[in-house]
Amino acid sequence: MFFQSEKGLIKKAQQGDKRAWLTLVKQYEKPIYHSCLRMVSNPDDALEIMQESFMSIYRSLDKYRFESSFKTWAIAITNRRCVEFYRARKVLDEEQQEMLIAESKTPEPADFMVFMAEQNKQVLKLLNDLPWVQKEVVELKFFQHFTFDQIAEQLGVSTNTVKSRLYSALSKLRQDLEVLNG
Repeated sequence: MFFQSEKGLIKKAQQGDKRAWLTLVKQYEKPIYHSCLRMVSNPDDALEIMQESFMSIYRSLDKYRFESSFKTWAIAITNRRCVEFYRARKVLDEEQQEMLIAESKTPEPADFMVFMAEQNKQVLKLLNDLPWVQKEVVELKFFQHFTFDQIAEQLGVSTNTVKSRLYSALSKLRQDLEVLNG
């Protein structure tokens, strides 16, 4: 399947070609896993959701009509699996969250790389604290690089709603970062 076009791979996979399907999985495995990881912030949960996503994508493959890019379609299915996970997950009470945060804090970093890793953890924690609808828009805009219109289509809301959610999320993140670095 060397130099096989994506459309050709999809059509073959739709006809039951397992090699074509496995090629698509290999092509989209990392982006879908990283999307899940950013949404749920737990590698084991992200792996489970990724697997469920690929099962859903495979079961729905005959419904894919090439109206949007395959990536857009696959990420939309993945986001639905993340939403289902989020709704089913028991939310930790505040005490447990504080204990987890306290356990994750490390002493003052000795070098720049450790410092940057800690900063990234803080930003990911702040992203994780966003309301789900805002987190979802941030993920699709900044990590999946979708346009406002594509995000609106995926989420079934207006473009203005997407923009409002994104700007609210960015405002909240800016405020939280100022407090952290303050």
